[in-house]
Amino acid sequence: MVLMVLVVLGSFPASSSLVEDCRLGAASLVYVLKKMRGSDGTSLLSGPTCEPLANFNRDARPSRCVTFSRDGSLFGWCNGHSVSVVRCADGSLLSTFDLPKTSVLKISPQNTVLATWQPYSKAQDSAQGDPNLQLWDVQSGQLLKALYQKKMESWCPSWSADEQIAVRSVNNELHFYENNDFNTIANKLHMQKVSDFTLSPGGAPSKVCVYVPGSKGAPSFVRLYQYPQLGGPGAALANKSFFKADRVSMTWNNKALAVLVTASTEVDKSGASYYGEQTLHFLSVSGGTALVQLQKNGPIYDVSWSPSSSEFCVVYGFMPAKATVYNLKCDPLFDFGTGPRNAAYYSPQGHILILAGFGNLRGQMEVWDVKKYKQVSKPQAPDATHFSWCPDGEHVITSTCSPRLRVGNRFQVWHYGGAVVHKQEVAAGTELWEVRWQNLPPGSFPQRAVRYQQEAGPLGSTQPPPTQAYRPPALRHLPPAERARLHEEEPAQNLRPGDKSLSKAALKNQKKRENKKAAKQEVKTDPPSDPAPVSNNQSETSIGETETDKKIKNLKKKLKAIEELKEQQTSGKVLQKNQLEKLQKEDQLLQELKELQISL
Repeated sequence: MVLMVLVVLGSFPASSSLVEDCRLGAASLVYVLKKMRGSDGTSLLSGPTCEPLANFNRDARPSRCVTFSRDGSLFGWCNGHSVSVVRCADGSLLSTFDLPKTSVLKISPQNTVLATWQPYSKAQDSAQGDPNLQLWDVQSGQLLKALYQKKMESWCPSWSADEQIAVRSVNNELHFYENNDFNTIANKLHMQKVSDFTLSPGGAPSKVCVYVPGSKGAPSFVRLYQYPQLGGPGAALANKSFFKADRVSMTWNNKALAVLVTASTEVDKSGASYYGEQTLHFLSVSGGTALVQLQKNGPIYDVSWSPSSSEFCVVYGFMPAKATVYNLKCDPLFDFGTGPRNAAYYSPQGHILILAGFGNLRGQMEVWDVKKYKQVSKPQAPDATHFSWCPDGEHVITSTCSPRLRVGNRFQVWHYGGAVVHKQEVAAGTELWEVRWQNLPPGSFPQRAVRYQQEAGPLGSTQPPPTQAYRPPALRHLPPAERARLHEEEPAQNLRPGDKSLSKAALKNQKKRENKKAAKQEVKTDPPSDPAPVSNNQSETSIGETETDKKIKNLKKKLKAIEELKEQQTSGKVLQKNQLEKLQKEDQLLQELKELQISL
C-alpha cells in the first residue's frame, strides 16, 4: 500500500517541518491552504518520508475543491481553470476537463463516473440557461449526460456500491437510473412533495428512505422502499409518521438494516430551546418503528451508528449534554453521564468512541473503549472546527479552518491516547480551508487492541493540564474551599439489562427507592396501635422556666452562631464587619455564661 500525504495550495521546501515530521505510517492526508494575496499551488507528497511524488507536477494555481474516490485510488481537484483526476499510486494524470467554474465534484463508487456541479446561470438571450450538472466518464473523459440542478443541496446523484442504481431528486420525485445509463429513467417514485431521500449503503438489494413533509394539518412521514418495488399499497417496508418536523436528517447503518431519523423544528413553541425541538425515530427494514426515548430534555446534537450496525450513540440534552448508547431495540446499553460535548465519532473499526465538544465548547474529547466501556484518555483540541478518524483506527486529526475561524488556522495529528504525532501551524497571511484523510476500503487496517498507557509523542500531549481556581494571596494559607458548580455532572453507568455494575450514584438512588418501598409496605402491614398518652412535661418546663434559664439559653445560641462564623472563616470565606465584631465578643459571652451557671 502506498502511503501518501496530499498538500493542496502550499509549497513546502524539502527541509520544512512538514516533510521532516509527517511520518504517520497510515493513510494519506489532504489539506487545503489559500494565500490571501497570491497562491502557492498544489503539491502531492508520498509517505512515510513525505517526498514529492515524482510523477506529479505541482499545480501553482489555487484549488476550489478536492475529492478522493471511495477506495482512495483516485484524486480530483479544480484549480479555477480545469478539473484534473490523478492516480494516487503514482500521481499520473488520468483525465482532465475544461470546467473552470466547478464548485464541487464527486467520483462514483466504482471510479467510472465523475460528477461536477457549478452555480446555475443563464444569459439574457437564453430562456433556460446551460446545464450545470455534468456526468463524465473518468477513463475516456467523455460527457455522459448534462443535467439541470439549480440548487447545490442534494446536487449529486446517489449511487449504490455496485453502481447498478443511481438516484436523483427531480421536481419532488425520485428518478432511478440503472447501470449508469442516465439517458433512460428506469423507474420513478411518485409521491407528493418528496423533500429528501437517502439511498442505503452497499449493493443489491438497494433500499431508499424518503421524507415527505406534512401540510394542512397532516403529519410528516418517512418511508422505506426496496428497489424496484416502489408502488402499491404494500410496497413500503416501513412507515413512520410524526408531527413537529420542518426538516429531517436520515442515517443508515452500514448493513442497511435500519435508519435513524432526526426530526427538527425551527422554533420550539414551548420556549425551552433557542434551537427548536428535535425528536429521534428508528425505522427497520423488517417493518419495526420506534421513538427513541431520551433521558434528558433538550436538543439532539449528534447521532452516530457503530460500524458494527448493532448499536448507535446519541448526544443530547441541555448542557452539560448526555451521551447514551442504544441497541437495535432502542434500549439504552450504556450512559456516559453528562459533560461538555456535542458530537460522537466511532473509529472505522468500531472499537473506540470519541465524544467531543467543538464549536462554542472548549474542544474537550473523551476517548472510550467501546467493548469495556472504559475511558482511555481525555485530550483537548481548543478552537477545532474539524475532526476525522484515520482509516487505521489509531490516529485522528483536528483542524482550525477558515472561514469558520480566520485566525490561528492549524491542524494536528495525534494518537487516540493523547500523544501529538504532527502539528502544522499556518503561516501568517494564509488560510487553512480543509483537512481530509485519504479514503481507503473497509478492512484495509485490522482492529488492534486498545492501549490504555499513554505514550508521550515527539510534540507532547494534548491532555489539558489541571487547573485551579484563583485564590487571593491573603487566603492562600487557608485550606481550599469547596468550589461551587453550576451543574452537577452525572457519572457514567452501565444500563445493560441484568448488569449489576452500577455507579455509586445509581446504587444510592436504588437504595433510597428500596427503603421507601419497604417503609410503605411496613405501614400497610402493621395494625394501628393505641395512641400514646401525651406528656405535659414540655409545657410544664416552659411555664416554670426562670429568667436565668432564658439568659443561659440565649447565650448558648449566640455562642453557637460564633462557632459557625469561625468555621466559615477557616474555610476561606471573608466575613463582614458586624460578623467580626461578634467574634470579638466570644470571651465576654463565655464569662457571662460561667457566672450564670455558678449562680444556679
